[in-house]
This record gives sequence, structure tokens and C-alpha cells, in this order.
Amino acid sequence: MKYQSQKIAYWFFAAAMVLFSLQIVYGFIMGFARIGYDVLHDWIPFNTARAVHTNLLVVWLLCGFMGAAYYIIPEEVERDLEWPKLAWLQYFSLLIDGVIAVGCYHFNIWEGRKFLEIPRPLDYLVVVNVLMFIANIGVTMWKGKRSTTTSMVLFMGLLFAALLYLPGMVQVRNQTVDSFYRWWVVHLWVEGVWELIMGGMLCYLLIKLTGVDREVVEKWLYLIVGLTFLSGILGTGHHYYYIGTPRYWLIVGGVFSALEPLAFLGMAIYALAMAKRGERKHPNRIALTWSLGCAVMSFVGAGFLGMAHTLPQVNMYTHGTLVTAMHGHLAFWGAYAMIVLAMIAYALPLMTGRKLWDTPLASWAFWTSNIGMLGMTGALAVAGITQVNLERRMGLDFMLVQKEIQVHFIGMLLAAALFTVGIGMFIVMFFRHGLPNDEALGTDVAGDLVAVGK
Repeated sequence: MKYQSQKIAYWFFAAAMVLFSLQIVYGFIMGFARIGYDVLHDWIPFNTARAVHTNLLVVWLLCGFMGAAYYIIPEEVERDLEWPKLAWLQYFSLLIDGVIAVGCYHFNIWEGRKFLEIPRPLDYLVVVNVLMFIANIGVTMWKGKRSTTTSMVLFMGLLFAALLYLPGMVQVRNQTVDSFYRWWVVHLWVEGVWELIMGGMLCYLLIKLTGVDREVVEKWLYLIVGLTFLSGILGTGHHYYYIGTPRYWLIVGGVFSALEPLAFLGMAIYALAMAKRGERKHPNRIALTWSLGCAVMSFVGAGFLGMAHTLPQVNMYTHGTLVTAMHGHLAFWGAYAMIVLAMIAYALPLMTGRKLWDTPLASWAFWTSNIGMLGMTGALAVAGITQVNLERRMGLDFMLVQKEIQVHFIGMLLAAALFTVGIGMFIVMFFRHGLPNDEALGTDVAGDLVAVGK
């Protein structure tokens, strides 16, 4: 850790771990409800649990991205954060906003728009919070001693994520128009600008962990950014098939959805090639394992499984079924959750001075959580394909089909339990590191002195 202000990243990472744990709890509430054990229905009905589960995902990932930016940007531009106190204000306001939103969901105070359920007054607080964040890292970069492609891609991803939140705040009465703009937020976040954030974080980690020349790594980053914008923007069309938009979206969505895996494939090849090419034998091997795992799993979950059911000929049957949940779980895990966990695994020893990498618990956390997630994805895949066949092809009643596929959710709950054990081990490792301290300031991962900006 080179700069005092980088320590703020720890608290964003800690908040992410707490919110991630809470998201898993609500996932289990939904899972048990699926097999008929909806004992909390009077207090937490299924629709409430689902809204909390999906929105906590967004909030904890944003906490992770913000923490990563507060750690990476000072080091990339070689100066402390411009306004550390503003970062603290932004941190607490984000948590307060999230807590109020979760409370509102339990009292049925929400907009009712899938993935954007947050009550409208809180939308404005989110905008103010993100503006504080963007201003802080933007001015820090402006006054920095150097400018790097890694920091610029990361910043632009975060800036565009903030700008693309605004279309979701447009109030319209027509449901088709509302859905049209809602996907500007939901799709262009996760299959557009969030990929830039992921690419920037992955680039930073590969430079630090493999020792490959920055120029070589950042040339790959340009390619990935190009592929992301080529496919991701018009790939939004696969959400427009059946909402009342013109028929040409079937062609646009189909063609560009088929190209979307290229960005994730490029990212996977890029990460593996850099790791093979790297000459540095970095001691923090578990951070590199999370980084490479992210690249591979994101291609499988977001790229391959995404394309598999977004082509119009397939999507007319799978749209709105558990096949979508199958894709969503592995995509979010591989592309975004794993890169946040990789960043935490790398930065935590540097902020605390405790070199607890490559312990058996750290390795078990990686493999157990990934095997559990693959098991969950497999269970959802079987349930989704069964649902498509019984409901969409044979015409059985929706509720009857849900009864028939209950057995698959038993398998999903077992896999989810394994996944939870893995995440639990990761969180134990997180808190074993202790709090960030000034003793770690000015040392690199091997304990050697580094230049510190004054």
C-alpha cells in the first residue's frame, strides 16, 4: 500500500462482504419457498425476498467497485485521493441509502419495476452519492502525476455507469417506453460499462500479479473495450423482442447477441495469456487464481450461456423462465463477483500487513464457492429446460409446472449450501486479516520498501 487514503477501500470491501452475506440469506428464503417451505411468507413474501436479493447484489458489487477504485486510482496516478473526507461521507451515505431501501421493500414501498425497485426519492440520493464518488476520483486523476489506460478505462466505466442510471429515472406512462429505457440501465450496466470496470480491474491485477509489461496488457484492454461496445450496445435488442417494439429488433438483437461472447472470450484469452507470459512469481497466488477464474467463468456464464438463450428462435421459449436465472447466476458470479473477490484477495494483505495468502482456507474458499455455484447453475438449467418443455411447449399451467420442478430446487439448495460454505471461508479470511494500519504503508507485497508520495 503506497498511500494513506487507500485504506478507505477496506471499509467498502467490508460493507460488500456484509451485504453479500445478507444477499445469500434472502436467496435461501427464496429457495426454501420454492420447495414449499415458505414459513416466512407473512413477514417476507417471495416478491420481497426477490427484490432484496437482486438489489443487494447490485449494491454490494457497487461497494466492491468503489473500493477497488479508491485503492487502484491513487496508485495508478501516483497521489493520494483529493478528498478523503468526502470518500467517508460518500461511504456512509451509500450504506444509509441501502438500508433505507431494504426497509422500504419490506413495507411494499417501491416502484415495482424489475431490478429498479428502489423508491424514487432514494434515486436522487443515489445520484448525489455517485456524483461525490465520481468527483473525488476524477479530480484525483486530473491532478495525478501520470495517466494510464488502466485508470482511464476504470474511470470511464464508473462514469458511464453513473450516467446510464439516469434513463431509469425517466417517468413515462407507456409500459413499452418504460421497459425500453429500463433496459438501458439494466443491460448496458451489466453487459456494457460494467465490463469496462471489470476490464480495468483485471488489467491492474494482471500487471501487479504477473509482471507482464503494462504496454502489452493495456493493448489487450483496448481490444476488449472495442468488442464490448461493438456487441454490448446493440445487444440490448435481445430485451426488446416481446415488449411492443418494432420487429427489426429481432434481427439486431439476434446478430449482436451472438457477438457478445467475443468480449468475454477475449478477456479469458487475455488473462490466461498474460499469466502464462508473466515472469513474476508473485507470492499471492490466490489473488491470481481468483483473477483467472473470473476471466474463465465470465466467458462461460455471461458469454456462452448468455448467447445460448438470447437468439430469437430460442428466446421465444426461454424468455422469463428459469433458464434466465441460470444464466444470471453464473454471469454475475463469474464476471463481477469474482473480480471483486480477486481485488479483495490482492489488496487486503497490502492494507493490513498480514500476509495470509495461499493458506488452505483461502484455496478451499475458491474451489468450494465455485463448485457450489456451478451446482446451482446446473440445477437451474435442468429446472429451466424442464419448465420450457412443460409450460411453453406442452402448454401446462404455470403453477402446475412449478410444482413439477420443485425437486430440482432441492439440488439447488444443496449446491447453495456448498457455495455458502465457500463464501463463509472467504469472509473468515477477510476478518482474520484485521484492520488496515499505517505499518503497512510504504511496503509492497513482499515487504520491501516502495516509493511513497508525500
